[in-house]
Amino acid sequence: MAKRLTYFILIALVAGIVVGYGLHQAFDAKDPALATIADLLKLLPDVFLRLIKMIIAPLIMATIVTGIAGMGDSTALGRIGGKALIWFVSSSLVSLLLGMVLVNLFQPGAGLALSPATGLGDLATSQLTFRHFIIEIFPTSALDAMAQNNVLQLLVFSVFAGVGLSAIGEKGRIIVDFADAVVTLMLQITGYVMSVSPLAVFGAMAAIVGVKGLGILATYGVLVTEFYGGLVLLCLLTLGAGALFLGKRAFTLFRYIREPVLISFSTASSEASLPKMFEQLDRFGVPRRVSGFVLPLGYAFNLTGSMMYASFASIFIAQAYGIHLPISTQLLMLLTLMVSSKGIAGVPRASLVVIAATLNQFHLPVEGIALLLAVDTFLDMGRSATSVLGNAVATAIVTKTEGMLQPLLDPEAEHAPTPHDTAEHGLHGLNIDPNQ
Repeated sequence: MAKRLTYFILIALVAGIVVGYGLHQAFDAKDPALATIADLLKLLPDVFLRLIKMIIAPLIMATIVTGIAGMGDSTALGRIGGKALIWFVSSSLVSLLLGMVLVNLFQPGAGLALSPATGLGDLATSQLTFRHFIIEIFPTSALDAMAQNNVLQLLVFSVFAGVGLSAIGEKGRIIVDFADAVVTLMLQITGYVMSVSPLAVFGAMAAIVGVKGLGILATYGVLVTEFYGGLVLLCLLTLGAGALFLGKRAFTLFRYIREPVLISFSTASSEASLPKMFEQLDRFGVPRRVSGFVLPLGYAFNLTGSMMYASFASIFIAQAYGIHLPISTQLLMLLTLMVSSKGIAGVPRASLVVIAATLNQFHLPVEGIALLLAVDTFLDMGRSATSVLGNAVATAIVTKTEGMLQPLLDPEAEHAPTPHDTAEHGLHGLNIDPNQ
């Protein structure tokens, strides 16, 4: 079934481009009929993403609560969280530095004639301060965090709830059992939602190509090509790190996560693949109590694709305006991006928000954002997929270093364990070979 869905997504991707091109050829760019058709096509991905977001909050909360409550060892929780954060910070720095090196090497903005500046709409750059980052970590209401799908705040509340349930023992068993049932329910709903993902991919591609045409790729071909070349290099580094820690099983991981990565690429949303990623990591042998903690943490702190894009795009805009930035200034910009990019879950066009805030802080022309708006969707597809890949590899590596990586779970094999069975094991006393 997974292979068939992957093929259907690829077919939908190509079909969407073909249909979009046909619409672009059949209608004048200013024809209201084209805008109407494109708006109807966008209903497919818009509905799909709403359904995905409907799943995320209860899934994250339930997985973290059940995972931490079943650990029974706060030192293990701290150790896993510490390893994850060290990995996330390191990978973020690598991504930022790679973006800086590549944009200085290729100079994609050199000699570029800028379009007239456009308004930045709802880019809330004034909110991206260190104080805002700290305040936004802590929720004023768990219900509000759920309503906004604020991953960072959900993570904080769920950790407190999980630790509290672990402390009160049997009195909280009914809540833990309920959370475990919620996980099973959300995964069942995920299966229903994912079955219509090819329609969402088709609608998204047909709409954007229909309005902008294939020429949008040619217009900014240099920027898109060089950025995607950087993403390929970043993916290779990520895959190399995975192979270094996971050995031969790394190839199995890459095969299992191809569908979530493709979904993120097609929908330009890392959130869209989160429920499916939980399922695939279950199959790979990552206990749900680990993936349920590390994966949401990665979505808040480890958006490697967006990191590279932020440094690449910020310096690209400076080049486009002919502004020379010394290396010392560029390194300071990287540190700013490192801090300002954290805790922006739920901010519309998050990467553009971070870039605009950084440009403003270093007195660079913020109107240069207009250069990126035309191709931001295409660039977002690549950076979303890269971030999802990085989070999956990081989760598997943390699990491996804890000696918790279980045998592969094949749902089609006779007497195979289920994800629920896998989640029942604790951090310690697992009857497995740590070297597997």
